[in-house]
Amino acid sequence: MLNQIHGAIKIFAGNSSKKLAQAICDKLDLELGKLEVGKFSDGETSINIKESVRGCDVFVIQSTSMPVNDNLMELLLILDACKRASAGRITAVIPYFGYARQDRKARARDPISAKLVADILQAAGASRVLTMDLHSSQLQGFFNIPVDNLMGMPALVKYFRKSGVPDDLTIVSPDTGSVVRSRAMAAKFDAPLAIIDKRRPQANVMEVMNVVGDVADRTCLMLDDMIDTGGTICQGAAALKEHGAKEVIACCTHAVLSGPAIDRLNESCLSKVVVLDTIELPSEKQIDKIEVVSISDLFAEAIERVYTDLPVSKLYD
Repeated sequence: MLNQIHGAIKIFAGNSSKKLAQAICDKLDLELGKLEVGKFSDGETSINIKESVRGCDVFVIQSTSMPVNDNLMELLLILDACKRASAGRITAVIPYFGYARQDRKARARDPISAKLVADILQAAGASRVLTMDLHSSQLQGFFNIPVDNLMGMPALVKYFRKSGVPDDLTIVSPDTGSVVRSRAMAAKFDAPLAIIDKRRPQANVMEVMNVVGDVADRTCLMLDDMIDTGGTICQGAAALKEHGAKEVIACCTHAVLSGPAIDRLNESCLSKVVVLDTIELPSEKQIDKIEVVSISDLFAEAIERVYTDLPVSKLYD
């Protein structure tokens, strides 16, 4: 049990992250807070916190994954309920931060949804945000409160080291946007880096894949922050095979897996897909190719450090 530094520590979970929250509480030797999340007859979300939070250091764990709007609304109402119940400090623990990809105006008259969500979270009562692998790290600047953006890559590195790293490993960035994190992982394994360059010659024409780097007769490990519809990762795997790769494995932090993703992964040449449990996978998405690695240890330590006012920067090493 954590020694009391501020008010008593209380951890609550919304419907999207109950398993992860329970695992975090088990690591910290804490009981999960008593909270009922339901629906009124007209579909509005109902929140009932069944214990006192007055003066407490409250952590609300909720990924804003599918159904995104329902889970976001749950989180906002829980934060508001804690604020109105006189909680001391309120940290929104959002393992997967939805709307993070809408971080700029891509077209005229587009909203910047990530900024709006940041504003709403603060208005609801969050005094701090703890999240993982934001799609764009610049999102931290959308907030006027502290934001700790943990990295999932160390957990993935630990998993692959434990399962055995092949001598012929090549780390592959599935697109130019993932080069920085892929280069960091390549350095961890002292492995070469390859990059998939995607180009669309003209509108509505299939993408042409160019692989920069030697992947022939190599075990290729593709790293991305998320797998959504699976198009990028599956097309990338096919391109690597065409260039002579011996085996292709994919890994990511967030298994969004929307639309045709599961069918694409099943039909792809990927031998395995390793994901973290920032998003709880329903039974229909738990296929043989997908292996889930728990991130509860990292979030438990981060919560303990936030509560005890110790630096969270140690967790980035």
